Amino acid sequence: MPWAEQSADTTWRVRYRRDDGTIGSIPGFPTSTAANDHIADMEVAQRHGTWIDPAAGRITVAVWAPDWLASLDIDQRTEENYRSFLTKHVLPRWGSTALADITNLQVRTWEKHLRASGLAKTTVDSIIKCFSLTLGDAADEKLIAANPIHARRRGRRRRAHRTPRKVWAEPAEVLQIADQIARIYGPAGAVLFVTAAWTGARWGELVGLQRHHLHLVDGDTGFLVVDPDHGALHEPNRGPLYLGPPKTEESARTITLPPFLVPLLRAHLATHSHPHVFVTPNHDLHRRSNFSRRAVRPAADGNTHITNPAHRLHPIKPGLTFHGLRHSHKTWLIDDGVPEIAQALRLGHVLADKVQQTYSHVATAVEQRLLHGLQTRWNKALADNTTPPENTTWRTTTSPQQS
Repeated sequence: MPWAEQSADTTWRVRYRRDDGTIGSIPGFPTSTAANDHIADMEVAQRHGTWIDPAAGRITVAVWAPDWLASLDIDQRTEENYRSFLTKHVLPRWGSTALADITNLQVRTWEKHLRASGLAKTTVDSIIKCFSLTLGDAADEKLIAANPIHARRRGRRRRAHRTPRKVWAEPAEVLQIADQIARIYGPAGAVLFVTAAWTGARWGELVGLQRHHLHLVDGDTGFLVVDPDHGALHEPNRGPLYLGPPKTEESARTITLPPFLVPLLRAHLATHSHPHVFVTPNHDLHRRSNFSRRAVRPAADGNTHITNPAHRLHPIKPGLTFHGLRHSHKTWLIDDGVPEIAQALRLGHVLADKVQQTYSHVATAVEQRLLHGLQTRWNKALADNTTPPENTTWRTTTSPQQS
């Protein structure tokens, strides 16, 4: 129970006992009445569980941040990113600052300086998010009354920071890029690229796919399973690649394969004995940046700017990324009139309408119509093909065109 005592001839202070048995002090009251009024307020807040020990807020960010980081139960790559944000940006500016002294205005001024330093908007947003999470958890631990960082109510519209629309590709363009990947990287890269476009699976889900999760039932029927515990290959900033959970709970799913992919993947599996379905030409696990640099970028952008390359590649869809294939897949499904719930289940998305997500089911007829549409797009891409035959041998294992 707090009490008042005179600390000098003209001032009073409030004393209180902490949970650990030590005595705290709040000085600066001009009279005993003022001190006792504060005690009354303290006792009300204590009964409601909202009282904050003023001394707790004097902990600095540098002292709090390591304990906060150690308490997180998150993906290794995310933890590495948070650690980097704290070390490179947060602690140099806020390390010696007490948690209780941080204001939203100060943080927004710092945010403005970060943008002016040339950092990308997404990087700055991630830094502020990390700092906000740090302070939010400090508030939950009753070190401060509330997270001082809150959403902006005003500010300039920054058209230069508008997120560009994701580049997506038509089936014929995907096939042409795959042909060029086969030339410069190898047939396995082309099969990986086409599988991504015609399944909508994420990069980590495909390069983490193991043989026992790929089921090729017969000549033209098959499916792949994204395992909830080991369904994605993760790439930490340091250390080896490892298998772990996919992006979200909804990402754990079964993806049916259009008919043409079944013999293509069966022939692909016969080219190596690695436990993973997709590996590099040296039979190692894939890294996203390597595959992008060695396969996707030159095959999609072309290399007409290079003098005398080993293989002359024409630009097909400049700017297309591997993730852009996922956008392409969804665009195709929308164009084919596939119901939103079927799209969400195939792509591992969460529907905004929880009721629809809970009670909607994908009938067999809808799934067959979806696969028929994807097969038709493959057939049309083959019919529209202009690639020289000698550069298309990687896909000669596909079954005859199906209507």
